[in-house]
Amino acid sequence: MFFIKEYLFIRLTYSKKLAIIYRIMTMEVTDMPQNKGPFYMTTAIAYTSGKPHIGNTYEIVLADSIARFRRQEGYDVFFQTGTDEHGQKIELKAQEAGISPKEYVDGVAGQVKEIWDLMNTSYDKFIRTTDAPHEKQVQKIFKKLYDQGDIYKGHYEGLYCPPCESFFTESQLVDGKCPDCGREVVPAKEEAYFFKMSKYADRLIEHINTHPEFIQPVSRKNEMMNNFLLPGLQDLCVSRTSFSWGIPVDFDPKHVVYVWLDALTNYITGIGYDCDGESSEQFKKDWPADLHLIGKDIIRFHTIYWPIFLMALDLPLPKQVFGHPWLIQSDGKMSKSKGNVLYADELVDFFGVDAVRYFVLHEMPFENDGVISWELLVERINSDLANTLGNLVNRTISMSNKYFDGVVSNKNVCEDVDEDLKNVVTSTVDRVDAKMGELRVADAITEIFALFKRCNKYIDETMPWALAKDESKQDRLATVLYNLVESISIGAELLESFLPETAEKVLNQLNATRRGYDKLHTFGLYPDGDKVTEKPEILFARLDLDEVLKKVEELHPQKEEEKANEEVAAGIDIEAKPEISYDDFMKMQFQVGEIIACEEVPKSKKLLCSQVRIGSQVKQIVSGIKKHYSAEEMVGKKVMVLVNLKPAKLAGVLSEGMLLCAEDENGELSLMVPEKEMPNGAEIC
Repeated sequence: MFFIKEYLFIRLTYSKKLAIIYRIMTMEVTDMPQNKGPFYMTTAIAYTSGKPHIGNTYEIVLADSIARFRRQEGYDVFFQTGTDEHGQKIELKAQEAGISPKEYVDGVAGQVKEIWDLMNTSYDKFIRTTDAPHEKQVQKIFKKLYDQGDIYKGHYEGLYCPPCESFFTESQLVDGKCPDCGREVVPAKEEAYFFKMSKYADRLIEHINTHPEFIQPVSRKNEMMNNFLLPGLQDLCVSRTSFSWGIPVDFDPKHVVYVWLDALTNYITGIGYDCDGESSEQFKKDWPADLHLIGKDIIRFHTIYWPIFLMALDLPLPKQVFGHPWLIQSDGKMSKSKGNVLYADELVDFFGVDAVRYFVLHEMPFENDGVISWELLVERINSDLANTLGNLVNRTISMSNKYFDGVVSNKNVCEDVDEDLKNVVTSTVDRVDAKMGELRVADAITEIFALFKRCNKYIDETMPWALAKDESKQDRLATVLYNLVESISIGAELLESFLPETAEKVLNQLNATRRGYDKLHTFGLYPDGDKVTEKPEILFARLDLDEVLKKVEELHPQKEEEKANEEVAAGIDIEAKPEISYDDFMKMQFQVGEIIACEEVPKSKKLLCSQVRIGSQVKQIVSGIKKHYSAEEMVGKKVMVLVNLKPAKLAGVLSEGMLLCAEDENGELSLMVPEKEMPNGAEIC
């Protein structure tokens, strides 16, 4: 048997791919990851009103990285995504296009799936709310909730936001507009069925208080508790009669099931939930969901409406709902008027799949919104992917080929610098694991790239080119190159969840097989005597920003009338106030302040309360900027402060000054901050 295996190995080495297959087939059973049990996760289902932009795409890529990582750890992952396809907006879009609603959503759902597939996302199921099994279960759920008295018939009269398909009370509006999207609301009245939300509110509050992990980040939990649950829930409209594109209420066909009862239930219907007690084995295995990953704009629906629906159905609640921030466009060179809104497929044409995945995963903060632009993309690709990673892999392989014909041997001629490298490499596994446990994906990627940066530093410290000139240092040179190949192999395997194609390319070029997540702590498993590829592939080429922007301009030429409009709209004219004297101005004292703490003002939709350090003093300042800044992102900012404003109470909270802001024509606010680093207390003159 031994000789047969040896013969096979010799034959298989003629083909790298077959050699990899051989190694996998001859792996010990212990090399396979231990099954850690089921892990069910979902994204929000994409609304089929139009082609998803890069912000929408960020969510599926983020979810994919988590799903891949959990699989790598050994979990039995089931990853569901899909499309939300009913509602008034869809009906209107289809009318405008001159086609049926089903034809319209078929086209958009196809676009969504194409982009999800393009981004190399590893979802297990793509559900559509027009799927017959889903529609049937929604009707059964509606009837069950009606029969048990949780749903009743009435009339709704209130303020309605057509794009969000949501009703609001006057008190819920922000500046008279929709609190979710900021658009105008219109008075509406119609017959409707309602869900008794208040019946389950106390139970939900108790669950949130006793399960701090349920809503993440914590700022989202505080928002839901303070703004919605604690003030008291109103009954929720769960049917509509003003449009027909929806799932009919089977016992009252003039009504269609309202969007959220339809859309949210996909998380259980997609895995085989049956309202009559005939649920599938998969549902019994996977529910409750381990993670609902959604955008922060729909956190209310997933942390209030959805858990209450589940309580009414006597089902356990999902273990965690994570409301991620938004990926927004830079306010620099891009604009909708230029027609260059960012879409994933176009970015992939420019940069490749993994480059786009890297940017959206690495550049997104944990809680605050991230910014994307052509300029930032090029900068990150050049600095991180081309220089830090690509150059490291290319140098290591090239030196192995130059000095040892590609053969990698561990001669164990070690020095202190080797131990430091090994410690950094093996401890990275724990750091990545800890970050992913908190869903801090960007931080996890940063840890992996810190490993690659340590490898680059190791090259500078050991100077292989100098060792190569000394015949007595050949074993030391071989050890250095072995350490580099082993370190990069471990780093590449850690990178697999985030940049799967790149990780595979790196491992293939190093002729390294995946050792399994549980063995990444062990340094030295790369087989002694294996060969790296003779011709290393450039993983990421450096890009010229001017060339990229020129190509963008060619693809999205700006129309002459749009240029003229931009020129006209270059500034804002406001009504002039009465002139003041120089003496009046000198009475005002402006200083630089540093925000050391900030929190939302209870029962206020506009106000934040900041503790601002100004020199040796700390002043409490209340500002109506909650719509534009979260309390968390305020902390640490250097701001301009009017410090001698007479104290006043706003919403019952004392304010001892004013933060200076600029306001554009759309009412968007931007804090005035010093251009250069200035100490707090510095006078603004």
